[in-house]
Amino acid sequence: MRKPKLKYALLALVLCTSALSLHAQNDGIPVTSMSRLRNVAGDTAQFNQQSKLQYDQMLNEAHKKDAVATERNPQLIRLRAIAKRLIPYAARWNPDAAKWDWQVNLLKSDTVNAFCMPGGRIAFYNGILVKLNLTDDEVAMVMGHEIAHALREHAREQAGKNAVTNVGARILGALGSAYFGVDPRVGDAAAGVVAKGAALSYSRGDESEADLVGMDLAARAGFDPRAGIALWQKMGQVNQRQPIGFLSTHPTSKDRIQNMQDHMHLVLPVYARAKGLDPNKLPAYHSIALPRS
Repeated sequence: MRKPKLKYALLALVLCTSALSLHAQNDGIPVTSMSRLRNVAGDTAQFNQQSKLQYDQMLNEAHKKDAVATERNPQLIRLRAIAKRLIPYAARWNPDAAKWDWQVNLLKSDTVNAFCMPGGRIAFYNGILVKLNLTDDEVAMVMGHEIAHALREHAREQAGKNAVTNVGARILGALGSAYFGVDPRVGDAAAGVVAKGAALSYSRGDESEADLVGMDLAARAGFDPRAGIALWQKMGQVNQRQPIGFLSTHPTSKDRIQNMQDHMHLVLPVYARAKGLDPNKLPAYHSIALPRS
């Protein structure tokens, strides 16, 4: 009589474990479909191969200038350890990521920037680590954000959007030239302005999505998503001292902080579960002040 009971108990345990696993996949930031405009830019494998060639060329040029951190560099070791925790959760957002040849490199430059190219090729500039005095949680937010661009294929999507926008804008320019008798060269110039403005708005939308996907990746890996708020507060302070070029195409620090705060209730429970903590009793997040200028 005991065997059937044991059988049912084991079945209940399996069902419970499966339910918990499914919940772990479905909580956090919801996974949405990627834009079909990615397909306008061509095949994914070919696009990733081109990105690999660009990344390798960039590294070769940097090596010639002795601008690539060595394998023993403490900051590079730190970056790779953080990446090792984030990468296992990448496939939730893009199943192809499980097959990517992930790389992490550190460039010796004062530039405040980082990026992840299609196919999982990550690079950090030393300036973003030093000038912002980033904690591991904040590094994870930066890295998660950049990885998100690759996972959501924003570069390929942007290429598709630009192709469609440029064609559409030039058609409008040609129609305007013909209808109003405007010099075609003026029409082309106006079309270029329209295309540039549209690309800028697309970029900001991609940045906002990358913030949320990055928060989700970081939380699942056990990094505090509230670090994203501290990160962009620091970024705003540094930008006031010396404007950061790439921020001109990004949402303002205030806007992205608000975006993160609006979705924080979705990722804090994920972070708490990863750390084995009560989501209702999380300790406050503590950042590190910016270095004195």
